[in-house]
Amino acid sequence: MKAAIFRSSGEPLTIEETPKPEPGPGEMVLRVVACGVCHTDLHYTDHNVPTFKKPPIVLGHEISGIVDETGPGVDGWKKGDRVLLPAVVTCGECELCRAGRENICLNMIMWGNHADGGYAEYVKAPAKDAVRIPGSLDLEASCIIADALSTPYHAVANRARVKKGELVAVFGCGGVGINAVQFASAAGARVFAVDKDEEKLELARSFGASEVVVGSEDLPKRLKKLTSGGVDVAIECIGNPDTVRQGLASIRRGGRVCVVGFCDRPAEVNVGRIMFFEQQLIGSLGCRPADYDVIVKMVEAGTIKLSPLVTGRFPLDGVNDALDQLRAGKGFRNIVMP
Repeated sequence: MKAAIFRSSGEPLTIEETPKPEPGPGEMVLRVVACGVCHTDLHYTDHNVPTFKKPPIVLGHEISGIVDETGPGVDGWKKGDRVLLPAVVTCGECELCRAGRENICLNMIMWGNHADGGYAEYVKAPAKDAVRIPGSLDLEASCIIADALSTPYHAVANRARVKKGELVAVFGCGGVGINAVQFASAAGARVFAVDKDEEKLELARSFGASEVVVGSEDLPKRLKKLTSGGVDVAIECIGNPDTVRQGLASIRRGGRVCVVGFCDRPAEVNVGRIMFFEQQLIGSLGCRPADYDVIVKMVEAGTIKLSPLVTGRFPLDGVNDALDQLRAGKGFRNIVMP
């Protein structure tokens, strides 16, 4: 099979012939229909963030496909079934999995990090983790449910616990942030979308934002003026110490900041203010397996938009072009279709 191979940070991915995987007990092999292109991939290719599995490795963790083969002991799946793979698969046995917090499983496996991912014609995965995709959904576009939709769903619903009527500011309207806007709006919140790109802000309105705000140094002051004291929740989807600080400065007493973006530098935090005003600083990673069916149903019902999020479709040998567009900040989500 053909696969896009990552060998070293600073180098483009190379298209190479590799052995097609074979399913073991409890496993399936998918023919990859599409794989989303995520900023996480740029951490490896551009920023020297190491993958858990040493290169060479196949990147890509937003995978949709069709069952090609199943191994011994796999029930309920057959060749031709439409499948989504969660970005992270879990052991189901550690103390965190047993507590219902599988998204921070002690033994998690992430495609394109711990194991070969979806920038390939085929991928092998545990059948227990597969999510069925109904025929009414675009299977290619559905790949981005694996992260671009599931990560902000978990942040909004499970970590920030956004409630109807709350004021929510979403910092960053890229592939994850625009969906935090969608889910917060679907929860009944009044959403303030924040970004420096005015084109993304205009699109944020179509995804449920009530107000749009251009990011700047005086952003907290402007948000507090717009909201008569600050927002209830700030969701940081960029991973920048400055926007983490601005998020904390934008919430009202008793407010919450949920950090979704990966931050590779320390952020200054006024702990005294957090204590005195009973504010919360919350981290959010990925999504629990139990939530995927909920998200798929929301997309199927039209509560959450899917296809408009896919702004570029590339063949496998165009994967580096897709990454270049991501580096340039163009669009929401590109997908690669092996």
